[in-house]
Amino acid sequence: MKLLNIDANAKTVKGQGRGYMTAILYLAPADESGYEVCPMASKGCRKACLNKAGMGAFSNVQAARIAKTKWYFEDRPAFMAQLVKEIRAGIRYAQKMGLIPVFRLNGTSDIRWESVGVDGARNVMELFPDVQFYDYTKLSNRKDLPANYKLTFSLAENNDLQAFAAASAGLNVAAVFKGKLPETFMGRTVINGDDSDLRFLDPVGVVVALKAKGKAKRDTTGFVRAA
Repeated sequence: MKLLNIDANAKTVKGQGRGYMTAILYLAPADESGYEVCPMASKGCRKACLNKAGMGAFSNVQAARIAKTKWYFEDRPAFMAQLVKEIRAGIRYAQKMGLIPVFRLNGTSDIRWESVGVDGARNVMELFPDVQFYDYTKLSNRKDLPANYKLTFSLAENNDLQAFAAASAGLNVAAVFKGKLPETFMGRTVINGDDSDLRFLDPVGVVVALKAKGKAKRDTTGFVRAA
């Protein structure tokens, strides 16, 4: 079973113009597989989830994401072996294309990958120390992160205090907005997060603004913020 998708959406493709190739692992979000992979998902987050956007709208893609998630929980050694194999293949492919490989393991999940050991290493980031990994998260208490793992905290309708705590701990905060993007938010400078998906290139201490897309445009929970 193939795990990673390489530059499978318009936003990650933008990264190629900056010299990067992005490979993303998409699992079945929240508890859609019978296993919870988004422990802090809010009502607004679940409603606005991009899981079924683009290719995700197809039933076979949804079935594959559920199967991958069950594989992760039910036979983790085999899952992790396949993930390592595909990361190595992704690195070779990117080098062949003249691009820098980067990886997001939480495309539609929020797993603490820094705590998942593999091949005698504490995590895949330690196994590939020269490769950049990055993710969004709603878990504000993630600590002892590998140097090559960049996290951006995701603001929801019910986690403002956690967002401020994450910001104080050094994480940037991503927020979804409707209408024109603000110049400042939470007392921080706002940057346009839709310019690319390469969050590890963002300056420290900013709010990453994302424009509401798909179902998020009809949000009534407060997940989508007004400028």
